Amino acid sequence: MILNTRSMANLEGVHPDLIKIVKLAAANAELEFIVTEGVRTLVRQKELVAKRASQTMRSRHLTGHAVDLAALIGGDVQWAWPLYDKLNAQMQAAAKALGLMVEWGGDWKSFRDGPHFQLPWLAYP
Repeated sequence: MILNTRSMANLEGVHPDLIKIVKLAAANAELEFIVTEGVRTLVRQKELVAKRASQTMRSRHLTGHAVDLAALIGGDVQWAWPLYDKLNAQMQAAAKALGLMVEWGGDWKSFRDGPHFQLPWLAYP
């Protein structure tokens, strides 16, 4: 799978290691996806917190250390949770192949976020 123009534009400003992971996951994709969001402005983050779509003003999106991905089935975005388990498997495999690590929002206990992937705070302060 090749990332579309919108996805590539949404990777602008994202940390190079996370871009490598996303691109390798796309190249080896069993499940197609798009990048819906990379770097976020402070204004956008405030809007998302106000809408309760995010719970923090310390989002990794603000620093280019996070991306949101959306699963595609037949070219259409799908939000069914099992798809994001598969997408996580693709991202984890890509990170491992590159000798890197990526955290998945679907593993969070209090606010599970299936589309969200970020570089770890400890390795990327």
